[in-house]
Amino acid sequence: MDSEVIRRLADQLSGDIYDDNTYRTLYATDASAYREVPTAVAIPKTIEDLKTLIAFAREHKTSLIPRTAGTSLAGQVVGNGIIVDVSKHFTKILEINPEERWVRVQPGVVRDELNVFLKPYGLYFGPETSTANRAMIGGMVGNNSCGSNSVVYRATREHTLSVKALLADGSEVEFGSTSNWDYTKLISEASRKNGSATLFEQILLKTNSILVDPANQQEIRKNFPKRTIERRNTGYALDALLDMEPFTAEGEPFNMAKFIAGSEGTLCFLTEIKLNLVPLPPKEGGLVCIHCHSIDEALRTTLVALKYKPYAVELIDDIILERADSNPEQRKNSFFVQKTPTDHFPIILVVDLSRDTRAEIEALATQMESELRTAELGYHYPLLFGDDTKKIWALRKAGLGLLGNLPGDEKAVAVIEDTAVDVHDLPDFIRDFNEILQKHNMHAVHYAHAGSGEIHLRPIINLKTEEGHKQYRTIAEEIATLVKKYDGSLSGEHGDGRLRGEFIPQMVGPHNYQLMRQIKHVWDPEGIFNPNKIVETPPMDTFLRYEAGQKTPEFKTYFRYKDQNVLQHAEQCNGSGDCRKTQISGGTMCPSYMATRNEKDTTRARANILREMLTRSPKENRFDHQEIKEVYDLCLSCKGCKSECPSNVDVAKLKAEFLQQYYDSNGIPIRSRLIANFARLSGLASLVPWVWNGVLGTPSLRRLANRMVGFHPERTMPLLSNTTLKNWAKRREKNTNATRTVLLFCDEFTNYNDVEVGQKAIQLFERLGYSVVIPEHGESGRAALSKGMLKYAKTLAERNIQLLKDIVTSESPLVGLEPSAILTFRDEYPDLVDESMVAEARQLAANTLTFEEFIAREADAGHITSNQFTSEKRLIKLHGHCQQKAVSSLVPGKKALSLPVNYTTQLIPSGCCGMAGSFGYEAEHYEVSMQVGELVLFPTVRQQPADVLIAAPGTSCRHQIKDGTSRKAQHPAEILFEALK
Repeated sequence: MDSEVIRRLADQLSGDIYDDNTYRTLYATDASAYREVPTAVAIPKTIEDLKTLIAFAREHKTSLIPRTAGTSLAGQVVGNGIIVDVSKHFTKILEINPEERWVRVQPGVVRDELNVFLKPYGLYFGPETSTANRAMIGGMVGNNSCGSNSVVYRATREHTLSVKALLADGSEVEFGSTSNWDYTKLISEASRKNGSATLFEQILLKTNSILVDPANQQEIRKNFPKRTIERRNTGYALDALLDMEPFTAEGEPFNMAKFIAGSEGTLCFLTEIKLNLVPLPPKEGGLVCIHCHSIDEALRTTLVALKYKPYAVELIDDIILERADSNPEQRKNSFFVQKTPTDHFPIILVVDLSRDTRAEIEALATQMESELRTAELGYHYPLLFGDDTKKIWALRKAGLGLLGNLPGDEKAVAVIEDTAVDVHDLPDFIRDFNEILQKHNMHAVHYAHAGSGEIHLRPIINLKTEEGHKQYRTIAEEIATLVKKYDGSLSGEHGDGRLRGEFIPQMVGPHNYQLMRQIKHVWDPEGIFNPNKIVETPPMDTFLRYEAGQKTPEFKTYFRYKDQNVLQHAEQCNGSGDCRKTQISGGTMCPSYMATRNEKDTTRARANILREMLTRSPKENRFDHQEIKEVYDLCLSCKGCKSECPSNVDVAKLKAEFLQQYYDSNGIPIRSRLIANFARLSGLASLVPWVWNGVLGTPSLRRLANRMVGFHPERTMPLLSNTTLKNWAKRREKNTNATRTVLLFCDEFTNYNDVEVGQKAIQLFERLGYSVVIPEHGESGRAALSKGMLKYAKTLAERNIQLLKDIVTSESPLVGLEPSAILTFRDEYPDLVDESMVAEARQLAANTLTFEEFIAREADAGHITSNQFTSEKRLIKLHGHCQQKAVSSLVPGKKALSLPVNYTTQLIPSGCCGMAGSFGYEAEHYEVSMQVGELVLFPTVRQQPADVLIAAPGTSCRHQIKDGTSRKAQHPAEILFEALK
C-alpha cells in the first residue's frame, strides 16, 4: 500500500501507525511457526481510532488483525493487513462491582495485573494461562483461554458476561445475557424489517435461523467434541449457543458474548469486556510433585489424583526438566527434582491440593500417596508449601520458553500441541499418539494440563528442511484423524488460527463447517476482521517462518555461541513474550519495555529483528542494518534475559556482537570510543583531579561538558577521588597478623571514582583477619563491552587472563567489588577470548567471586562470624545489581548483610535501576533511564525513613539512586565496615 495513503490515515488517528520496514518486520510473527509481513502496524488510543481504522479497511479493501500480547500459537495475529495493537493504550480497568462479583476492563489489561487489582476485594479472575503475567484479557477472550486451573475455573467463556464491540460497519454494540422474552422480541422486530435490518440484527437473524433448524441442531450435537470435554475451541462455538435458551429448555439465557469467546477477532473488534469474578483461591497452597518413570504412568496417576479434587494437575516431562537444568533461573526452580534410579530425569505430575489449612493438605497428600504406592504409581512424592510452590509454578510456566532452548535448527514445534480429549481417554490417546510419532521416527515433548485431558504435545522438527515441512503436515493430518477417533477437540485452548482451520471440516463435519462460513460472512461481509483464521484458511504449511530447504548461514563472530551460531542463538526466541511482563510481575527483564510498553523495546523484538536481517539481508555484512540499530537502541544490556528468558536468549551479548559488526562497516562513534576508554581517560584525569572535579562539579560547566560529548545536561557526573585506590593501597602497611589472603580485583570504577568503597573494603578484610593483595591486572573491559567494542575488550580480557591465570585458584579466588566488572570474567571472557585461551578463561571464571559471594562463602566456612559485628538493630533495603541477578545471585548479598545479628536485610523488588553503565548518561536515553528508575526503585527508596540503610553493590546503581532520590546508597562493604565492633 502506498505510504502516502498510510500518512493520510495517520493524520486521522490520535494514536500511531507505522509502515516502515522495522515495525512491519517486528509484527510479522507471533509465538507460532508462521510469518507474514503486514501492511502496517497501528497503535490506536481511542475507540474513534478503531472506527477510523474500520472505515479505512473497508474503503481500501484491506484487513485488521487485532493483537494484544502477541503470544498466539496458531498464527492468530499474523497477517498481511494492518496489525492493530491495543496492548499499549487499551489497558484500563473501568469498573468493579464487588457485591455482584464482576469487573469491566479494556482488552489490553494483563491477567495477573487484574488479579493484583482484585485481591483487596477478595476476588479473582480464574483462568490462568502459563503466559498470565503478560497475557491480556482481549487475547484470552479471543482464544477462550483455559490454563492450569481449568479443572476448577473452566475456560474464559464461562467467565465472559458481556462485551462491547465494533462491528464490521463501525457500529458500536453490546452483547450480553438476554432473557428468552427479550431474545424473542429482538428476533421478531428484526425479522419485520426485511431489507432494512442493521448489521447487528442481520447477525441475530442468521444465528437464529441456523440454530432453530432441527437438522442443524442434530449435526452440531452429533459432530462437535464430546460434551465431557471442557476445552473445546474447534471452530465457532455453535454448540455453546445451542445449549442456551430458547434452543435448549432450561438452558442459560442467550448470550452472544460467550460465542464471541474463541472467535479470535474474526467477527468483531472488542473494546470492553465484563468478567465474572470468583472468591480468592484457598489461603494455603500445597503441591504434591509426583515423580513417575513414564508418561503412561503419569497419566494413570492423573486419574487417581483427580479423586482428591485438586485445583490443578499439571505434567512436566523429562525433556523440559533437562532444558531447565541448563537455564540459570529454572535450575533453581528445579530444586525438588529427584532423578530415577537409572539417573534419568523423571516425568513429574504437579498436583495442586490447595485448601484453607496446611493440615487439610497434608492429610489429603498422605492419603493420595498411600493409594498411589499401593497401585505402584510414582516413586517420589514431595509435598511443598509457601515460596517453594511459586518456584514450581514458575518452572511449569517456563515450559514453552524452555523448548526454544533446544540447540540447533530442530525445535519443539507448535502443530498438534493443543489437542484435548476426555481425561479418561487420555492414556489411550497418548499411547496412540506416540505410536504415530514412532512410525515416523519422531519424538515429542509432553507437558501441561493432564487433569483436563489436554497434554501439550510438541514434536521436534527442523522446519528449515523439506523433510521437516512434510513432517509438519503429515503429523497434523494424522493427529487430526486420531483426535476425531476420540471425539476430541483439535484445539483445547490455543485456538484454531491458520494452523488448525484447515482441519475443522474433518473435526465437525462439512455441514457444520458451512454453517461457520455463513456465520463469518454475516458478521464480516467484506472480510476485514482477521481473515484466513478459523474458516477459509490457507493451507496450514504455507506462510511458515522458515522455508523448506532454507540454509542457516555461517557467520564470523567475535563471541562464541556454544554449539550453535549467532543466528541460531537469536532463533531460540520462540515468541512466547516473557519479556512483556511489567514491573508489577517483578523481575529484571525487560526494563525498556516496562518503561515504554512498546513491542519494539522487548527482548523478543530484538531477537526477531536480528533473525530477520541475518536470514534475509542481501548485504555482504548482514549486521549492517539501521533497523537492527534502531531496535537495539534502548537495550540496557542488563542481562535480565540471560536468566529470566526461558529460552536463554542473551540479548546483551547479541547487542555487543551487532555493534562490533556494525562498526566494522560504519566506524565507531566518538562518544562510544570515549566511553570504552573510560579507564584510560580517568587515569589521565587522576593526575589533576581538581581540574576534572572543578569542571564536572560546577553545574553550568558540567552541562556544557555533557552536551559536548552527547550526555544529558541534567545528569550529574562521577567525580574523581584525590588518589587512586591502587596508590592508596601501595602506601599502606600490610596486615602482618592476617591468617588468610584476599586477591582483590581493583576495577576501574572503584580505582578512580569509588575509592572510599575500596578503602573500606580493604580495611574490612584486614579487620576480619585477611591480608589484601591487589595483583597486577588491567581494566575489566566492561565499558568496551557495553559499547560493543569487542576487539578492544578481547585484548583486555586476554591480558587479564595472562596476568591472573597462575595466581588465582580455588583457595585464592579473585574478589571484586563492582559486580559488572568482576562478572566479566565469569560471563563474557570465556566466549570472547581466543580459542587457545578458553580453558584458562573458564578456570579463572570458576574462581572469581563478587564481594558478597566471598563474604558469604567465608561465613559458611566459619572464617567470618557474627561476633565480629555490632549487635545494633538496623534495617537495610538492598537493590541488587542486574548482572548479579543474571550471572550470580542476590542470596549471598542478603546473607553477607545479615552477619550483624540484628541487621534485617530486605530486597527491594526492583529490576534494573535504569542507569546501566553509560546508558543513563546519554542524552537520548536519559528520559527512559529515569522512567525505569521510577518503576519501582525510586518510589521504594523515597518511602524509606532516614535511618534505613540503602544498599547497592553497583556503582551505576548508587549514582542513579542519588540522582533520582537524593538518597545516598552504600556498597555492602561500606555497611559491613561500619558495622564492625
